[in-house]
Amino acid sequence: MALTDPVEQLAGYERWLETQPLAVSTRRAYRGHARRFVEFLASWPGEGGDPLTDAHARDYAVRDFKSHLKTVRRAKPASVNLALAAIDHFYRYLGAGRPDVRREELAQAAPRALSSEQLQRFMRAVERCESLRDRAIAVLLVNTGLRIGECAALDVDDIAVSARKGRVVVREGKGDAYREVALNAEARDALDVWTAARRKQMDGGAERALFVSRKGARLSTRALDLVIRALAREADLALSAHTLRHTCLTRLVRDGADVVLVAEIAGHRRLETTRRYSLPSQADRQAAMERLKLEY
Repeated sequence: MALTDPVEQLAGYERWLETQPLAVSTRRAYRGHARRFVEFLASWPGEGGDPLTDAHARDYAVRDFKSHLKTVRRAKPASVNLALAAIDHFYRYLGAGRPDVRREELAQAAPRALSSEQLQRFMRAVERCESLRDRAIAVLLVNTGLRIGECAALDVDDIAVSARKGRVVVREGKGDAYREVALNAEARDALDVWTAARRKQMDGGAERALFVSRKGARLSTRALDLVIRALAREADLALSAHTLRHTCLTRLVRDGADVVLVAEIAGHRRLETTRRYSLPSQADRQAAMERLKLEY
């Protein structure tokens, strides 16, 4: 029986792939996995017909390719699932239907947060920073868990600080949701110092933004993230502003704060999202096994 030419179909797929609304990195990954699948088919013994047109042969071939990825290429579960997504996309181009292949179960892990030692290094770099604005940005993010976009959108009037308490108002969080987050003493002090410096810098200017550039314009989300990345480099760390959000929420959950309260602080609509912060990290797993040490 004459089979469909996989190499010819791959060439057509690669041309079609360039027209698809996908990120450059996704197109690159899909192309690579599709090529590896076609190479695999060249030595696949065949079972049930043409794997590019027959549903049973398609499923058998992709299942065998999945096993090949796991045992020969030593691919991890996330990489296997990415390859299967690429093959789904390839078969979508062929119009041959989605292969019936079970995905790999991924081990659940907490979002990436700084360890206590890393956070200490970061905050010492923040303390050494000469920019009052940059210090306030970092301290605010570490102590409130705001999203970077929420921080960029803050106006001066969204901060209320007194001697013993304070709050930051997020007027349009994710999903357009309004929320208020309490400010601890560290955040209040940093914001007090910055807002005083900001008043002198702006000298009665009309800009309402809390965090402004040297020229008095609102800082963009990207500019804020660059501030955090620069401070992280001073601490010999690589992180984004979102890592500070994860760090704040993880600390709250692990310090025993009620998950409903943390969800409110984070602006989460679903408690399942917040519960992820109670999941073990790789460091937790390693520490648990190290504690098994026995004197004998």
